[in-house]
Amino acid sequence: MSGTPSPGLAPDALELAALLCSRVCHDLISPVGAIVNGLEVLDDNPKPEDRDFALDLIRKSAKTASARLQFCRLAFGAAGSAGAQIDLGDAQTMARGHIEDAKTTIVWNLPRLLLPKNRVKLLLNMLVIAQQTIPRGGTLTIDPIGDGETMSFRVTSAGLNARVQQNIADLLSASSAASIDAHAVQPYYTRLLAQACGLVVTLVADGDKVVVTAA
Repeated sequence: MSGTPSPGLAPDALELAALLCSRVCHDLISPVGAIVNGLEVLDDNPKPEDRDFALDLIRKSAKTASARLQFCRLAFGAAGSAGAQIDLGDAQTMARGHIEDAKTTIVWNLPRLLLPKNRVKLLLNMLVIAQQTIPRGGTLTIDPIGDGETMSFRVTSAGLNARVQQNIADLLSASSAASIDAHAVQPYYTRLLAQACGLVVTLVADGDKVVVTAA
């Protein structure tokens, strides 16, 4: 990912927008590149088995790119006007499409209701952070804290060698003086969303699990 770091300083609005765009582009490069590779194979007039492989690659990569775009639109985008609310059912669909695969599953214990958009965006960004704690895959369990429009969340990740990445934990802290570049912007953005909701996000180890909490 590209992006100009801001040593010890919070990025201004223009830089934050650029860093988030870099993050989204990074998420899309792989599946879009795979689609291009598949098309190149088709252009070479391949054998039938090569053609079948290329078409399968294109289908899978297009599905992945679409899921990532929909997730990023909700997690990082405007997601409606100021004061808009988002259906947690839609958030669940986006999260499963983006995160679930052969290695990672989601246990969604939230009720279906409308929540202010920043709370839903916060939840999706917490899921991204939790996913990074189980690089070999595992289970992400999402539980509510409280209820109604003031509901917050707890995401528990469990998997082989689950671990806290200290740099991410530090970036979630308002006292952090770490540089904010395109690698760091997602946890930093999560902190901003939490602050907008009057919450604080923490990332801590709990035995063989890692817990991301907004409270």
